[in-house]
Amino acid sequence: MADEPKSGAALLGDEVRAWRKGKGLSQRELGDAAHYGQQYVAKVEAGERLASETFVTACDAVFGTPGSFARLRRRIVRGAFSDWFEPFTTLEKRAAVIHGFSSTFIMGLFQTESYAEEIFRKAYPADELDVTAAKVARRIKRREMLRSENPPLVWEVLDESCLRRRIGSAQIMAEQLAYLLEVCSPPSTVTLQVLPFDSGTPTWHMPFTLMQFGAEEPDVLYQEDMATGQIVDSVEVLADARTFFDRLRADALSPEASLLMIRKVMEEWQA
Repeated sequence: MADEPKSGAALLGDEVRAWRKGKGLSQRELGDAAHYGQQYVAKVEAGERLASETFVTACDAVFGTPGSFARLRRRIVRGAFSDWFEPFTTLEKRAAVIHGFSSTFIMGLFQTESYAEEIFRKAYPADELDVTAAKVARRIKRREMLRSENPPLVWEVLDESCLRRRIGSAQIMAEQLAYLLEVCSPPSTVTLQVLPFDSGTPTWHMPFTLMQFGAEEPDVLYQEDMATGQIVDSVEVLADARTFFDRLRADALSPEASLLMIRKVMEEWQA
């Protein structure tokens, strides 16, 4: 139906709004009771933000719904409503700061069309060409945020394998690395660091993205498994992820040395 929620975040937000109004509470009053700001409650109800574990636990206490909101959130995160799950890109567009680690592929935000197409064709070889083209177009559209009026500050650590693993042809790789140099050219809010092979064992081995939104919204971690993308806002998990990122960044080349390596490898692909 046309009026059904389009995401898990929207589904949960609708329920929060209905129960809040049923209890005769304003958004500010619910926020005060849950120890969150009014703007956070508004974003949850609008489906712009998947409510945190702490927030839904507070909602269960305020509404007298023992565990109902916590269970609904768990079902959304685990993919029971996979078609409605809050897209990563919704959060990415609103983030003020993005920290990430690319372990095998260059992150989607920085991919060229040809590079992205090769990845999708390899992962989904049975897709019709128009299906692949639509996936590529959605990925490339993400670049618009870097040219927006208030672009996020992006700090990405790239494993050296991202530069040296051939995705498609040597020409595609050269163009992809040229684009990395372009997005870092001043003025730019993007900082790249390369984690070289000779840095030894990496602190962490899988890609992840940390996003920050401001004082009234908790940070989130985005990571993927074989089936789904997971949005995590656990305080403990976020603390570990920040530590992993800091160590990866410490082991990586400086931003200036990283750009020199990217250029050097690009020229190798061009040779």
